[in-house]
Amino acid sequence: MLSAFVPGLLLGLSLIVAIGAQNAFVLRQGLRGEHVLAVCLTCALSDAVLILAGVGGFAQAGAWVPWLETAIRYAGAAFLLVYGLRSFRAAVRSGGALTPAAAVPAGLGATLLTCLALTWLNPHVYLDTVVLVGSVSTQFAAGKHAFALGAMTASFLFFFSLGYGARLLRPVFARPGAWRVLDVGIGVVMCTIAATLVV
Repeated sequence: MLSAFVPGLLLGLSLIVAIGAQNAFVLRQGLRGEHVLAVCLTCALSDAVLILAGVGGFAQAGAWVPWLETAIRYAGAAFLLVYGLRSFRAAVRSGGALTPAAAVPAGLGATLLTCLALTWLNPHVYLDTVVLVGSVSTQFAAGKHAFALGAMTASFLFFFSLGYGARLLRPVFARPGAWRVLDVGIGVVMCTIAATLVV
């Protein structure tokens, strides 16, 4: 079980820590202390649903179309490699820090609608959770559920750590160097997983 859970956890963390609109929103809510539990839970549960769809869907699709698994595996490896190289490039070119935009405090309903829109209307989230996690899960036929659990655990760990740890992280990530280290780490993990998919 651990042999599938750990790769799922690492892949999930690698995909989710990239700076994007959703993470910036969670960070901002955490820094402001507004609806943090609801926002973190919404993001994590949304990821869990998408991951389950990816793992379950690719298992069935692979049975119907035998060559699909191989095609998706190589496409996933190529995507991971590009993603990893992009992270390395971001580490080299990074010149600023992430600063959440100031906003007028919103009610819980408006906050959750924004959170859901940033999650479900972002095409990239489907590539990460449904396509990529789903395709990589086919490498763990006996432990695909453990792999999915690892990826879902990564989402819960990350979102709740980001939301509730935002105030502690603010001084650290005010420095561009911290984002460079993070980007290099993402690049290493992405390229390593891409290599294991091909090999």
